[in-house]
Amino acid sequence: MTRHLFGTDGIRGTANVDPMTAETALRVAMATALQFRRGNHRHRVVIGKDTRLSGYLLEPALTAGFISMGMDVVLVGPLPTPAVAMLTRSLRADMGVVISASHNPYQDNGIKLFGPDGYKLSDEVEIAIETRMGQPFAPDLAGSPDLGRASRMEDATGRYIEYVKNTFPRGLRLDGLKIVIDCANGAAYRVAPKVLYELGAEVIPIGVSPDGTNINKGCGATATQSLQEQVIFHAADLGIALDGDADRLIMVDEAGRPIDGDQLMTLIASSWAASQTLRGGGVVATVMSNLGMERHLTGLGLHLARTPVGDRYVVEMMRERGYNVGGEQSGHVVLSDYSTTGDGLIAALQVLAVLIQSNGRPASELCRVFAPVPQKLTNVRFSPGSTPLDDKMVQSAIRDGEARLADSGRLLIRKSGTEPLIRVMAEGDDEALVLQVVADIAESIRVSAETSAAGAAS
Repeated sequence: MTRHLFGTDGIRGTANVDPMTAETALRVAMATALQFRRGNHRHRVVIGKDTRLSGYLLEPALTAGFISMGMDVVLVGPLPTPAVAMLTRSLRADMGVVISASHNPYQDNGIKLFGPDGYKLSDEVEIAIETRMGQPFAPDLAGSPDLGRASRMEDATGRYIEYVKNTFPRGLRLDGLKIVIDCANGAAYRVAPKVLYELGAEVIPIGVSPDGTNINKGCGATATQSLQEQVIFHAADLGIALDGDADRLIMVDEAGRPIDGDQLMTLIASSWAASQTLRGGGVVATVMSNLGMERHLTGLGLHLARTPVGDRYVVEMMRERGYNVGGEQSGHVVLSDYSTTGDGLIAALQVLAVLIQSNGRPASELCRVFAPVPQKLTNVRFSPGSTPLDDKMVQSAIRDGEARLADSGRLLIRKSGTEPLIRVMAEGDDEALVLQVVADIAESIRVSAETSAAGAAS
């Protein structure tokens, strides 16, 4: 069986439009509660969210679903995704839920599920939950005396702040650093500036005024222009950009230039290798990570293990093979010594620790660990239900691109797991060739998608 409702990072879609409706949330909660019943103890679930307006729609629906199955609900309000994963383990809850569409605009929302160990669910468990959603729940509903209860955890924010601070190396402080932090008007708007301030930094917060509709809007890890400008304006040492649920990190050096996840992972791995705390002999990243990163790690005697796109697959390989550094070029950085999922704030602190110990080297020098190979990514939108990758013209263009790149680069074509997009990525030593290969393949997909849409309309 394959998953239909779940994508690469939970369930996601336009809020109040199928499947991202209150009805779906209710049934997801009921099915998940059944999936995680284990013994006769009082079951408990932790529910967190980001700052989207539609969180007010989905949170009560999920709560009602869990309560109807006899599960107690602990509501923690707006809090980063990794904080919910941490609290799930800390409270010995049976599962955790995050209501968020991560870096997507406010119109979207999503449901991410965590097991009692704080890790995202496997494909097999998600398939089992989908199967349960299609079955009647009446035989398994809790009796009136056995309904769950909901409560709000007032100190959740403080618990996470202290947890994150304790991941920073003992004896180090951020005194003397001026840092601009962009919280994307999202889940970290309260916790992230406090962590940096309490560790001694001079903090200039932006993206900390959520109104339900401005999450990720011109700010955060996917829109760093404002952060870049603020770093230069304030003559800051660097900038930190989180996304809507703060599991993603992009940094900006003192010259206002972005530093992506590949550079950050490589910096942390190199530092940990030098201190003999790196496990696994390298880094786990996805097929999207730059070839320059792979070459640099090889030169250090380390290796790069690649997975399909999705931080969940990165974490799975890290657990299977004993790595403690992994992530994605897009900014998910997973440090398994501290977290079960990507944590932008914890990753930023590890980079800051290297900076503090570098004897005054600027971020522009320290964080440019390797020279990236020219890489181009183009997203082509298609109509749901159409299959442009099955088109013979598109397949021919892909084969031609592979032949032109030969041994000097890589080509990757994949469907997005969260949107109706086909992502075309190529990289290689010849930038002009890379750009032309991507343009040719993207155009063939675009023509196929338009032809398919026109045929459906007629």
